Amino acid sequence: MGFAYFPHTDEDIRAMLDKAGAVSLDSLYSDVPEDVLFKGEFDIPDAMTEMEIRRRFADLSSKNRKLKIFCGAGAYDHYSPAAALSMISRPEFLTSYTPYQAEVSQGTLRYIFEFQTMMSMLTGMDCSNASMYDGPTSAAEAMLMAMSCTRKKKRILLSGTLLPQVLQVVETYMGFHGVGLDVIPGKDGESDLASICRELRSEDVAGVLVPGINRYGIIEDLSGLADAVHDAKALLAVYSDPSSLAVIRTPGEWGADLACGEAQSLGIPLNAGGPYLGFLCCRQEFVRKLPGRIAGETVDADGKKAYVLTLQAREQHIRREKATSNICSNQSLMALYVTVYLSLMGPQGLRRVNDLSYGGAHSLHSRLLETGLFTDAFGKPFLKEFTLRSRLPVDRLQKSLLDKGIFGALSCGEDLVSFCVTENRTEEEIEQVVDAALFCHLDICRDIVNDKLSPDHEILR
Repeated sequence: MGFAYFPHTDEDIRAMLDKAGAVSLDSLYSDVPEDVLFKGEFDIPDAMTEMEIRRRFADLSSKNRKLKIFCGAGAYDHYSPAAALSMISRPEFLTSYTPYQAEVSQGTLRYIFEFQTMMSMLTGMDCSNASMYDGPTSAAEAMLMAMSCTRKKKRILLSGTLLPQVLQVVETYMGFHGVGLDVIPGKDGESDLASICRELRSEDVAGVLVPGINRYGIIEDLSGLADAVHDAKALLAVYSDPSSLAVIRTPGEWGADLACGEAQSLGIPLNAGGPYLGFLCCRQEFVRKLPGRIAGETVDADGKKAYVLTLQAREQHIRREKATSNICSNQSLMALYVTVYLSLMGPQGLRRVNDLSYGGAHSLHSRLLETGLFTDAFGKPFLKEFTLRSRLPVDRLQKSLLDKGIFGALSCGEDLVSFCVTENRTEEEIEQVVDAALFCHLDICRDIVNDKLSPDHEILR
């Protein structure tokens, strides 16, 4: 083979091949199609000095176009304090990724414990697991929990106003677990609670998943839903943006059994699709069905505070058929990031984040309506994200925004577009969004005059 850093001798390799019943290393890949095997030389540059490599990456970075984010849909451009990056690099947190040995993993165990405590407080639930890969997979795990807790039930119900990626991932999980699933279409931009309650009468529903703030940015009113779900002997799960829980009703206050969602909004920077951080919380009675691990606080032999793994429900620790999850990485670094962020912000800071986001979003909402180019799609309460009906073609509007360095006007189907404003956005940037919409209007009118568009275009009606 000739790889300088591989420790295996020829004898080692031969012994492994014999055990596997293979003739050669190449034969191990004999079932891989030839057309997908790479046969060329890797384009790896020669070694560089530290200064050269920094210049190289600076050049690569300069090719990225940094846009002003006016989109949400589950990924939010909240401010990330500089102290957070510094704190997560401290040596007491850089212990083994899996804290099997409590004696040498106190740093890891402590921040897992703090993360669980903070997420329980935010959601109004009794217990929280350590963390999960992302929001959609946490929603899927919540529904698997519902199936496990209710046993003989056969299916779950999902609100059609959940984020599309949440619906898709949950559908995939349930399909491979043989779980029946029904998506209940929304009504007037919100979950159709009446239809959900009718479906519950079949008595075969294990769990119901609804959003706290839905794909259109609407703050949903879930009054009475928990009672209906519990009367049907099912579990209610609420998918939440945890940042917003500082100012709106929590899943616990709605009477939910499970709370799940994406914690990226708690200070984790947007970065080309990741990393993300799912969370899953529950009421005390369901804690033994919670996937992942749970850290707890105790005292050592000298009576000093110490942290331990209280519950470990993975297949390494208990019989495979009783394991609740095969989660292994624990997304531990991201859990630490969120813990530091929440510690820095505190309740007042988190409320301030929402106050600023609310003010900016409602300012942009009003300004866009004043142009006459948009109408309010649903007229429902929102926090930082909202959906409008656009008289402008969505593709033209998006291009006009991109020309000004703005990523916004996310298509929500037909002529619906959504915008999101966080505390990172300024009044000047909000003005640029409005200007881009007006410029798009003028550009279309110019095309009509020049016979590039039909004179009966929607924009003139």
